[in-house]
Amino acid sequence: MSKIKAVWLALLTMLLWGSLFPMVKLGFSAYSVEGTADILLFAGIRFVICGGVICIFSAIRDKGSYRPVKSSLVPILLSGVFAIILHYGFTYLGLELTDSSKTALIKQIGALFYICFSFLFIKDDKPTAKKILAAAVGFLGIIALNISSEGFSFSTGDLLILCASFCTVFSNVISKKVFSKVSPITSTGISQLFGGIVLFAVGLFMGGNVKFSADGSLWIMAYICVASIVSYCAWFKIIKDGELSKLFIIKFAEPVFACIFGALILGENIWKIQYLIAFLLIGGSIWFSNTKHNSKKAENLSHPKN
Repeated sequence: MSKIKAVWLALLTMLLWGSLFPMVKLGFSAYSVEGTADILLFAGIRFVICGGVICIFSAIRDKGSYRPVKSSLVPILLSGVFAIILHYGFTYLGLELTDSSKTALIKQIGALFYICFSFLFIKDDKPTAKKILAAAVGFLGIIALNISSEGFSFSTGDLLILCASFCTVFSNVISKKVFSKVSPITSTGISQLFGGIVLFAVGLFMGGNVKFSADGSLWIMAYICVASIVSYCAWFKIIKDGELSKLFIIKFAEPVFACIFGALILGENIWKIQYLIAFLLIGGSIWFSNTKHNSKKAENLSHPKN
């Protein structure tokens, strides 16, 4: 995959992930989802469907893709623990205790940490001044997106969201290492199915209840599942060969798309100056992190041959 194609595919993934936030909120309202138990059950249903569909698709596409799974089953399931069970568990519990306006900011802290200390996780993904500068600019965009006159405080809910942020980092690092042996699509399907089953069981055990009806609202769950399947498969396909640190810079675009779709789907007000500033900062950080400076060309221009 070319670098330009990878960047655009990553941005498409952020667009889909951004659209899922208002769509999930719409689903909560349509299916009478209230409280932690209902939310965990809803998430479980979502990922059981997604994981099952991906596993079936992977088997039809290439039955041989399951042969190396046995030797890599533990890290695949571990990825499901971090990416699905812990990530969504911490996120949903945190959202009950903190303001949603702070979530987009806090969830990027893990990505910022990885960009600065990527060498601790993957030897070849070394931090550079360019990456760190791009990450700082992108993070300023997240701050601009969430800034208000009330300021910020740190609560138990914020701590849970921070834990979810680091779970995302750990799951991506584990997945990248697994992909050297197992197909990204196969691994994604198994980890999501496993995580979905656990969330479903926990939500059911806690007394969760999701009220689906045939009144035309099933399209919401259909969209959530399709967007999840496409976005997760695309993301894990990209990180197989891409640099996680650069991809995490692109991830700063996710809350921007969430704001845009929040306005389109839920009617939220996005006509604020900080949204424009955030868009420019995050867009600039993505562009800067994916441009190359040709030092040799610059040297030839400064010292032309006679």
